[in-house]
Formats: sequence, structure tokens, C-alpha cells
Amino acid sequence: MVKCQVVMDALERIAPKRLAEDWDNPGLLVGAFNQDIRKILVCLDVSDGVVEQAIREGADMIVAHHPLIFKGLKKIRTDLPLGARLQQLLKHDIAVAAAHTNLDIAVGGVNDVLAEKIGLGRLSTFVITSQEADGTMESLGRMGSLSAPMTVEDFAGQVRDVLPTEHVRLVHAGQRPVRKVALCSGSGAEFIQKAAFMGADAYVTGDVKYHEAQMAVELGMHVIDAGHFATEFPVVEVLRQRLTEELAEYNMEVIADRESRDFFTVI
Repeated sequence: MVKCQVVMDALERIAPKRLAEDWDNPGLLVGAFNQDIRKILVCLDVSDGVVEQAIREGADMIVAHHPLIFKGLKKIRTDLPLGARLQQLLKHDIAVAAAHTNLDIAVGGVNDVLAEKIGLGRLSTFVITSQEADGTMESLGRMGSLSAPMTVEDFAGQVRDVLPTEHVRLVHAGQRPVRKVALCSGSGAEFIQKAAFMGADAYVTGDVKYHEAQMAVELGMHVIDAGHFATEFPVVEVLRQRLTEELAEYNMEVIADRESRDFFTVI
């Protein structure tokens, strides 16, 4: 058993809050820094199913990627989903923390996990978010390379097979082979033009809209939309392992959500 503050310190070492975008809301969102924590559940979203799992398995804390509370709350209606979820969390004394864009940007975080999964090496920065005095740069997304060129169809199939999804959407931009790849987990369609200008043969992300796909084709760059869920969910198990290592001296039990699925299916 440790205080919640100890868990938050471990999370800070993994994904420092200073890395987060200004609009984000990472950190401790429900609970108190001095409450006792015996078991942690790591997840992508604090859904009803995740809260039920936490209660069922006796977790005192949930560590999520997506913040449960994002914007200011003017009311807590327990007859609506968020209010009902908060009521259950408070009733069962379950703390909730989030590491969002700070975990996206952190070394070993969401984007590095995605890059490794889909077979990229020689990783470098993509969208620079900050630069330290010593020249160290932090980046949202990654640029990387495949070990050998592939057809975009083969690469899209590889991406599909290694991620928790049954399908990907391919924006085919001609017969260009794929070697250099840009990626941004979750929702990164706003960076399509940047990826093309940086020489990417293909861009892997999620939540791509029609006219964004049109832009990619006009720029001559393939896009693989693997979905918001599938490009981010792999970090859950990695974060579970990292927290287990950081809290090893306390013998903290850290479990992962393995039941959540993408909201989208293809009929």
C-alpha cells in the first residue's frame, strides 16, 4: 500500500506533465493525494466497463490515457453518464489520474509504442512541441523507416495485423512504395500536410475525414487510418508494465483493461 502521491510521482517520471499541451488536462482528476492505494487499473478510457472492473477487482486507482474530466463542469448530474460514473468512483473511493498528451510525447509513450508495433526503426521527431536549452526536442508523433520498401497494400495489412483492429482505411495515393513513414496516434489528421512536406511515403493516424484524405492524395502521400482506439490502446499494457517497474519496491499490483473494444465495427 502506498499513498496516491507515490503513484503520481511514478507517473510523472514516465510522462512528465510539463510535456502536455496547454489545452490538455492530465494529472489527478478524482481523489486525494493522501489516499491509500493498493491496486491500480490502467486503461485508455474511464468507461462504465472500466469502472465496473475496478470495483469488481478491488482497484483503488485508475490511470487512464484520456482524461475523464476535460472541460470545466458546471453541474454533476447523476442521471447522465459522466455524473453517474463520478458518483460510482466517489462512492467506492477510487482515484482517477490521466496522462494524455504528455504520454503521447514522452519517450517510450504512445507514439513510440505505435512505431515499434508497426515495424518502424530509426525514429526521429515529427511535430516539435518544445526545445530545451541543450537542444533536446520533444515531439508529438514520430518519423521512422521500414527495414525495406513495401507496397502500401502490404504495409496497410501489416498495420492492421499488429494492432487491435480488424480493419484499417487506406487512402491510396498511387504506386509510391513505402519506406519512410510518419505517424501520430489517436487523431492526427491535422498533420497530413506536414508529413507530406517532410517526405513521408505514408502517414499512420486515426480519425481522418474525407477532405483530409483528398488532400493526402493531392500531395501524393498514402494515409493509413487505423482508428483512434487501435493506434492508442497498445500503450495500456506498456504503461501497466512501466508502473509495475516504477512501484516494484512497494509490491504494487497493477492490472490492465483488456476488455475494451473500438466503438466502430464494419458491417
